[in-house]
Amino acid sequence: CPDIGDYAKNGISNWLDFLVVAAMVRSMLGISASAWAEAQSAMGEIPAAIVVAAILQKATAVTSAGGYLRELTRKAAAGEFTIGPMLMALISARKREKKRA
Repeated sequence: CPDIGDYAKNGISNWLDFLVVAAMVRSMLGISASAWAEAQSAMGEIPAAIVVAAILQKATAVTSAGGYLRELTRKAAAGEFTIGPMLMALISARKREKKRA
């Protein structure tokens, strides 16, 4: 999810940097503080930040970032969501884009 790096003033060199940038980006995406807190509780702090980075990466295809995060949070709480497949789909999409370029 390279787009999140564009929002890091001094780059991202560790998980703390990543968490700080993800918190800022979630606000810019219109994700409420309560949706963010619920995602962190259900998924864990780092996985929730990774999901926000993934939502940013595909922002043009997501009509409601907050609603999307809430749905993923609900699925995570029910044991129906992990970030692996989401990241693999993003990697596949990037590979397809590079082949077209």
